[in-house]
Amino acid sequence: MVITIVCDVLGQENNGTTIAAMNLVRSLKKRGHTVRVVCADEERRGQEGFYIMPTMNLGSFLNAYLAKNCVSLAKTDKEVLREALTGTDEVHIMIPFALGRAALRMAKKMGLPVTAGFHCQAENFSTHIFMMNAKLVNRLIYKNFYHSFYRHVDCIHYPTEFIRSTFQGVVKKELPSRVISNGVMSMFKPQKSEKPAEYKDKFVILFTGRYSKEKSHRILIEAANMSKYRDRIQLIFAGDGPQKEKIIECSSVLPNKPVLGFYSRDELLKIINYSDLYVHPSEVEIEAIACLEAISCGLVPVINNSPRCATKYFARDDKNLFKFNDAQDLANKIDWWIDHPEEKRKASESYVGYAKRFDFEYCMDEMERMIADTVEAKKHADMKQRAAEDIGITEANEDNELRLAESEGRNG
Repeated sequence: MVITIVCDVLGQENNGTTIAAMNLVRSLKKRGHTVRVVCADEERRGQEGFYIMPTMNLGSFLNAYLAKNCVSLAKTDKEVLREALTGTDEVHIMIPFALGRAALRMAKKMGLPVTAGFHCQAENFSTHIFMMNAKLVNRLIYKNFYHSFYRHVDCIHYPTEFIRSTFQGVVKKELPSRVISNGVMSMFKPQKSEKPAEYKDKFVILFTGRYSKEKSHRILIEAANMSKYRDRIQLIFAGDGPQKEKIIECSSVLPNKPVLGFYSRDELLKIINYSDLYVHPSEVEIEAIACLEAISCGLVPVINNSPRCATKYFARDDKNLFKFNDAQDLANKIDWWIDHPEEKRKASESYVGYAKRFDFEYCMDEMERMIADTVEAKKHADMKQRAAEDIGITEANEDNELRLAESEGRNG
């Protein structure tokens, strides 16, 4: 098949949407498909299969904000978009922003089947306008997503049942959909990895996530400071984003400065395998592949029990959850795992087995199947429509012939 993937936001692989998009692109190519990518990432201009859109100009302040996040927001060039869609078998749209909506309209006019991912929670948008906790605003965002976008696509890809039930609960509609994890690559597995010398006497706690408000790094910093083992704890924040300076400022109270950095997959794999605990304090999360990567390596998690976070469903025991945004309870859970190394070892083994259900290749097989099924369903629907039209034309011709014969009989 020829598959066109439309990405309003695509840049460095330091955010979930870009990682999910590029993993899908690589996987579909590996399976023999021709993949076209529509995006505004100038660094990919000239690369085979990439159709580059102009960047949206949102003014100096917002342009600088986006640049700080290492992403570009696409503006639609209809001619380039039409070129990308012409001759394609299927269109998959990553998020329901301006380019995605333009691609949906054009694809429908061209009679192409369309699938779309659900990679953007309402809070991922409302946090940037400082209204993350405004329930009415978040409901209106979901309703806008539904009315202007998702109700028009042929099948929705939800990474988790959590986000499907959240969205459908707001819009009160059940739409054609599949729940498919974004998957964890096979490289993320337990490996022997020696702690760097400077961490030999430290209890290393890892959190992987963008430096953004909804990821709640602050909660983990506060908990580490409340821990009875605060002098031993070494935090590592793998990621990048606009809140970097605030995280550094907030963590100045700790005896051991957190390590902040953006790491390659190989580097991250080493860090996961020498870390002692994984803490996921984020309060807004559709899936959190970063957490799945950690537990696939046998790193025991402690997860924020947030009502807006799918990650809490990865908890296998109450010791893997802390009360919503409660730093003291998180500190207590951290201390418990430090005090009970044998229980941590058993939990580690349990998590390695549990994570196998998120096997990356299996998930990509399911994505390929969703796209193929959508193409076939569209072909079948088109055939039925043409057959109905042919029957209508035939019946109309028969009626005309009958009326003509009756007229000739009267005239004869």
